[in-house]
Amino acid sequence: MASRLKQARSLSGLSQAQAALKLGLQRPAISELESAKRKVSAEEILLFAQLYKVDPTWLLMGESEIDPSLEQDMQYAARELSKLSRNDMDKVLHVIKLFPKE
Repeated sequence: MASRLKQARSLSGLSQAQAALKLGLQRPAISELESAKRKVSAEEILLFAQLYKVDPTWLLMGESEIDPSLEQDMQYAARELSKLSRNDMDKVLHVIKLFPKE
């Protein structure tokens, strides 16, 4: 689960410090969770899933709907989105919501 927490954070475009701030944790706590030095509570799993916009089942069991070939593109998109102002990010997210879902 530790590697999935790290992967989900990375795909969301957040640093450990940013994730910790949003979750009300200290940055070392994120590091400990991602390196399996500390266990994740059920409540934390739900908080991480909500923050990273992933399925809690994927965090727990690794069952993924993400195509591995898309991972690099998703990481790039997350990094680029994180560089935008909040206003510009809202505009991009609005456009994304207009695309049909498969």
